[in-house]
Amino acid sequence: MYNLETCRHFYRGKRVLVTGHTGFKGSWLCRILTLAGAQVTGYSLEPPTDPALYRMLDPDLAADSVIGDIRDRKHLWETFERVQPELVIHLAAQPLVRDSYQEPAYTYETNVMGTVNLLECVRLSSCARSVLNVTTDKVYENREWEYGYRETDPLDGYDPYSNSKSCSELVTHSYQKAFFGEGTCAISTARAGNVIGGGDFAKDRIVPDCVRAQTAKEEIVVRNPYSIRPFQHVLEPLFVYLEIVQRQYEDPAFQGYYNVGPDDVDCVTTGQLVTMFCELWGEDAHWVSRHDGGPHEAHFLKLDCSRLKKTFGWQPRWHIREALKLTVDWSRAYLEGENMLEVTDRQIREY
Repeated sequence: MYNLETCRHFYRGKRVLVTGHTGFKGSWLCRILTLAGAQVTGYSLEPPTDPALYRMLDPDLAADSVIGDIRDRKHLWETFERVQPELVIHLAAQPLVRDSYQEPAYTYETNVMGTVNLLECVRLSSCARSVLNVTTDKVYENREWEYGYRETDPLDGYDPYSNSKSCSELVTHSYQKAFFGEGTCAISTARAGNVIGGGDFAKDRIVPDCVRAQTAKEEIVVRNPYSIRPFQHVLEPLFVYLEIVQRQYEDPAFQGYYNVGPDDVDCVTTGQLVTMFCELWGEDAHWVSRHDGGPHEAHFLKLDCSRLKKTFGWQPRWHIREALKLTVDWSRAYLEGENMLEVTDRQIREY
């Protein structure tokens, strides 16, 4: 079972570069790596939200934090040259579907050319031995069918965010085949489902919206209560990413394209998710369905994670209700003024 203790055996003393380290997933990931004894360097823009998990955990995250734009190849290369990372986990992205409709060019510049810039640094350096590009479950051509998408299904995201991540996948596949075929560096992509967890303050995400509504003593507004999504706690994919990076470092045969999502039982509608949230939160929490006329979003989306399970013997540990309870617990602790580093570390160790 892959956990913090098994991480320590491999990551202790390793030089790890995490792009997007000031974001929600990046902050949790850097904390795991720090607890595992890695030498962590982060490269990212300033935290995208206020409040931000990164600021709550800093300076206990990446001791070497570089504020930079993934579109700035020169600055990124200077960081590579200085740090000489052995392992690279690429999270930096414009991650919101709705924002991609408002700023499509910026979304493509960040998500596509940002990936090119990162892989150019890997190609031109001789230090990196294992690289993981984290994309999304939305990379697939969504036909609204009921079975989970497999890694062999066509890539063709609909909206600019999803499509830019499809392009990021193709860029990664090309670089892997064209420049790293001799095994000098193992490169994989991970296509993760929707994540929930404490410390996510992003706009237009359902659980942060729920917490904000309850904090303000307002009703929760749900745009698409019948949309089905593969929700999972943020620690589930993060430990998968760490295992992929380790396993392909030890044996390049493990490099590839991996779906990372929950079992079918945890692919619930948004309405079901919010109902569970209200039960766990209490205090007469309730929600209403109110479509706001926003842009197209997929109705049905599910992943087939058979490859990941077969290759690594992986199984999800926390079902959706457990994941949601941990998120509620973290959020309540934050609102009550607890030490969030201690709360975050406790949940990592619980996992």
